[in-house]
Amino acid sequence: MGVESIGAPALWIGFTVFVLALLALDLGVFHRQAHEVRVREALIWTAVWISLALVFNLGVYLWFGSERALEFLTGYVIEKALSVDNIFVFIVVFSVFAVPAKLQHRVLFWGILGALVMRAIFIVLGAALLAKFHWVAYLFGAFLVFTGVKLLVQRDKEVHPERNPFFRLFKRFVPSVGDYRDGRFTVVEAGKRYATPLLLVLVAIEATDLVFAVDSIPAIFAVTTDPFIVYTSNIFAILGLRALYFALAGIMGKFRYLKVGLSLVLVFVGVKMLLAGIYKIPIAASLAIIAALLGGSIVASLLRRPAKP
Repeated sequence: MGVESIGAPALWIGFTVFVLALLALDLGVFHRQAHEVRVREALIWTAVWISLALVFNLGVYLWFGSERALEFLTGYVIEKALSVDNIFVFIVVFSVFAVPAKLQHRVLFWGILGALVMRAIFIVLGAALLAKFHWVAYLFGAFLVFTGVKLLVQRDKEVHPERNPFFRLFKRFVPSVGDYRDGRFTVVEAGKRYATPLLLVLVAIEATDLVFAVDSIPAIFAVTTDPFIVYTSNIFAILGLRALYFALAGIMGKFRYLKVGLSLVLVFVGVKMLLAGIYKIPIAASLAIIAALLGGSIVASLLRRPAKP
């Protein structure tokens, strides 16, 4: 089937309702009470979100054919890999602001809900630009190559979310209190509303994700220009990000070369976009190359001997 079929309004509405139902079930039933998420629980939820993405991928295959299904899978792998950078930021943010373990899931839930809205806006704008101005694809490609090389050169550079201009602007103009107040984002004192540090953490995460979205959205347009495939693969990758954070937060430091792999993935998809007018790299080949780059970086990290004290 063509792009018109897969982009039918009923599909967009149905998928959005499905996602909102999952989020309501997540927060309203399974995580109604604030608690520290253990590794075992996080691994179970990671498996659940990945399984849902694969089931959806199977549906795409049955309804729209193998090409669309392969586009979804490749896009999902790219977005899932690039979302690892968000995990590094989560670790830094929670450390900088000393966020209690039992409140971290709550902040990530609302942070990722905001990220879903921002990604949807970026995808619609990106698709409109590509449809009207084909040369924008080359601009996206060049930007991804530049970003990949920059990340490769500066991979050990520390992240300072508290220096983000959006966060600093918020902190300057919004009155705040100094303690977490049982996980509330705002409190009322003496008839005046104040932000708690938890709201500041949420703003820091949202502002940082805005920067990451600028990198990741062009990357998936290198795989497909179908807005529905771009949207759904992006959303599934983001949905599982919270569970992935709690599953990997304690061992992220062991994957020394993971950022090298992510950098090379960005460079590859950028080159793919730049070459699109001359040679279109097959989706299956793209998926194999991306998997090899990420898998190779993980294996290299595990094989690297720890430095001697």
